[in-house]
Amino acid sequence: MDLYADKAPALAQKLTTTALELAILALSGWILFGPGGLLLAQIFHFAPPEGIPARRYVVFAFSVVVLARMAFTMFYLMHRRLPWAEAAFVPIAFAVYYVGFAVLVLPADAPIGPWDYFGIGLFVLGSVLNSGAELARDRFKKRPENKGRLYTEGLFGLSMHINFFGDVLWITAYAILAHTLWAFIIPLLMLCFFAFYNVPMLDRYLAGHYGDQFTAYAGRTKRLIPFLW
Repeated sequence: MDLYADKAPALAQKLTTTALELAILALSGWILFGPGGLLLAQIFHFAPPEGIPARRYVVFAFSVVVLARMAFTMFYLMHRRLPWAEAAFVPIAFAVYYVGFAVLVLPADAPIGPWDYFGIGLFVLGSVLNSGAELARDRFKKRPENKGRLYTEGLFGLSMHINFFGDVLWITAYAILAHTLWAFIIPLLMLCFFAFYNVPMLDRYLAGHYGDQFTAYAGRTKRLIPFLW
């Protein structure tokens, strides 16, 4: 069965995914602003900063925005079926961001500086690239005259998977705010996941579904990173 062609509301799965993500976000708040951070400081033997550094609020704000965008994608943009296995896996994957970066930022006590402002800008850019591209494609697909046509315009003219590139950018922004080199392992792994698994998988699907349209598109457009690859 074609996962992308099979349309279904999948309301129960979407509500379950959102509820689980809200619970994970609450856990992130407990770590960043509650006793969870002090407990982890004792376990990993680091001295917690005095008070609550501003970067923790920024990291938590990132997670709130990510959850809101995820909910918008699921309830408004996603029209395909959502298997229960995927509905259960998505919150686990996003826990890497909500909880992982919350833990990694705990020892950092440096005030917000130029690199952090760059990271905030990168987060905004990545979010716009991802959600903006998805929204534009959704509007294109809803017009009857575009039935059977591959969307190659707008942001998708910069790269075939510009939405994934946006994901890499906002995940990198988390790592910048976490203020530790260890945090950059996460966006690096996501870049590898997209480059070596997700992009090839979707390219095979698009090639089979759109044929010559996709061949022409792939011949003139970068795969993931605009102007580079």
